[in-house]
Amino acid sequence: MGFSPITGSTDTAMHTDAQGLRHGLVSMPVADGQLPAYYAAPADRARPPVILVVQEIFGIHEHIQDICRRFAHAGYFAVAPDLYHRQGDPAACADIQAVLRDIVSRVSDEQVLADLDAAARWAAAQGTDATRLGVTGFCWGGRLTWMYAAHAPACKAGVAWYGKLAAGHSALQTRHPVDITAELKAPVLGLYGGKDESIPLADVSRMRDALKRGNAMARASRIEVYPEAGHGFYADYRPSYLERDAGHAWSQALDWFAAKL
Repeated sequence: MGFSPITGSTDTAMHTDAQGLRHGLVSMPVADGQLPAYYAAPADRARPPVILVVQEIFGIHEHIQDICRRFAHAGYFAVAPDLYHRQGDPAACADIQAVLRDIVSRVSDEQVLADLDAAARWAAAQGTDATRLGVTGFCWGGRLTWMYAAHAPACKAGVAWYGKLAAGHSALQTRHPVDITAELKAPVLGLYGGKDESIPLADVSRMRDALKRGNAMARASRIEVYPEAGHGFYADYRPSYLERDAGHAWSQALDWFAAKL
C-alpha cells in the first residue's frame, strides 16, 4: 500500500481486534466544554489500572487507537484524548509541515497537561483504579510523557517513546524534559532510536546526566537506546517501523507498567 504522512499506511500496519474489550469514541468534560477521546478497556476486569495515551503529532488516528486496544488486552484502561481538538484536525492538513505550522505550534503544554488531568478524572469515574495511573506517549507525546510525569502527583509511571528531550515543537513550549528532572513525580522509561535524526544522541546523554542529578524519581528512571532504530520505530503504519526493536520496546513498556502500577 502507499503511504501518506497523515492518513496513509504500509503493509506492516497492525490492527488489534476488540474482542473481549469495551472501546470507542467518547466525549469527556474539560474546563471549556467537551473533549473527544478514544478509550479501550478489558470488558470483564473490575477496576483496571489506567494508562493515558498521548498522541503523535498526527492526532488520535487509527494507530493510536490500536495502541489503546493493545494496552486493553494487557489489562489496562487506556484512554487517548484528542489534544488538538481546539486547534484543528491533522487529517485535514496537506503535509507534516502544515500540521506543525497550523496546529502543533498553537498547542501549549499548559493546555495539554490540563486535558490529561481531565482524562485521568474521567477514567477514574469509569470504575477504574485511579490510584494506578500511568502515562505513555509517542513522538510529540513522548516529550509530554516526561512533562506529565513531572506535573501530576497521581501519576505512578511513564513510558516515553522517542520524545524530544531538550527542545519543544513551538515557541509556546519553554521548558523541556532536561529541565524538570528535579520535579518528576513518577519514574519514566525512555525508549529512543540511535539513528533518530530529530533527537541527537547528545540530547539523550544530556538527559541521562540530568536524571542522575535529579530527584529520587529521576534516578529511578531509565533510558534505553536501540542503536539501529530511527524516529518512529514503533509506528507500524510508517516506513520507520522496525519490527524487532518495536517488539522488544513494547515488552519493556509492559514490564515497566506491570512493576510500577
